[in-house]
Amino acid sequence: RSALFGPPGEVVKSWAGMATQTIAETALKIVTPETLRNAAKQSQRCLTVPLRLRRAIKKYLREQAEPYMKRKVLRLSQSFNEIKNANLQLATTTSREIVEDPLKSSEQSKRWKITSSYGDIGLTYRDDETIAYVASRMPAVYSACYRVLKEVRRRLPGFSPTKVLDFGAGTGSAFWALREVWPKSLEKVNLIEPSQSMQRAGQSLIQGLKDLPLIHSYDSIQALSKSTGKSGREHDLVVASYVLGEIPSLKDRITIVRQLWDLTQDVLVLVEPGTPHGSSIIAQMRSHILWMENRKHRKSSKKNNEVCKDLITEKAGAFVVAPCPHDGTCPLVKSGKYCHFVQRLERTSSQRAYKRSKGEPLRGFEDEKFSYVVFRKGRRPRHVF
Repeated sequence: RSALFGPPGEVVKSWAGMATQTIAETALKIVTPETLRNAAKQSQRCLTVPLRLRRAIKKYLREQAEPYMKRKVLRLSQSFNEIKNANLQLATTTSREIVEDPLKSSEQSKRWKITSSYGDIGLTYRDDETIAYVASRMPAVYSACYRVLKEVRRRLPGFSPTKVLDFGAGTGSAFWALREVWPKSLEKVNLIEPSQSMQRAGQSLIQGLKDLPLIHSYDSIQALSKSTGKSGREHDLVVASYVLGEIPSLKDRITIVRQLWDLTQDVLVLVEPGTPHGSSIIAQMRSHILWMENRKHRKSSKKNNEVCKDLITEKAGAFVVAPCPHDGTCPLVKSGKYCHFVQRLERTSSQRAYKRSKGEPLRGFEDEKFSYVVFRKGRRPRHVF
């Protein structure tokens, strides 16, 4: 009562004191040790997309001036779900037969000579899908690629690729990650992307960048092979990220991975979404490449003449660089679990603007789940990664 009817200066001081006390008490209730731990956990290893990529995405979207962007982003998400459902309809028995012995019949061996871009492609990217992809998915795919390539650099400190092939390049997510991880060693990058819309978007996004390597774009592996000689097909590093899952045919998937392995001189990286299906694709490709190289080695070992001995070079064979430290059967195969990793990233302004949330405010970060495997040609070194 005295505070209400006292001198004006004292009234103001009294109200200020009460407000300060109230704020302090409220803060103690909200900022508990548990909330602080949760906040720290959320920010731990949270990747921030490079400023130049964020600016490039924003500039590209501004130039498109596309209406109904949120609707297009939602439609793209639905398309991904449709592909996922189509892939899950593959018979597991067929998958097992192809992975274990894909060349057991002449009919199957002819499948390795497909001439299409991706095989039975599951999603065609037109302008609408491409713009929605840049706005919503590109930062997340970049973050997964960056995390994987950074792990390759950590495990292979002496490896600095000069010539790289990016298969299923899309709008260039892996290319941007390559530039971050090996900014000085890259000299030539071959991009394979059948979608002209994706190719145009990728070219638009890198406009204005300095010290770019020599870049060539192709719409298929066959186009690359025709335009380059044998030496031009050898790449220090081959990357295929978020593309194998868009190919519903398992046979064509294996075909493409075999072709990519032939184009690899040193390291092959495969990355897929961190879903049970994506993890299954990675596990199948891992099994197939190791089986294929072991089969070659067994055939060479059976022959005793000098010509065949010369074929067994240091680059013969294959071993897994990451994520597993061995080339044996994955212990998760019969566990009911699947192998995947999580990269937290700070959402860009375009993601916050165009992505929808289910009844809750959109968080400032998102967790990108991914599965991957990294192969290297040659015999496994004695030291452990």
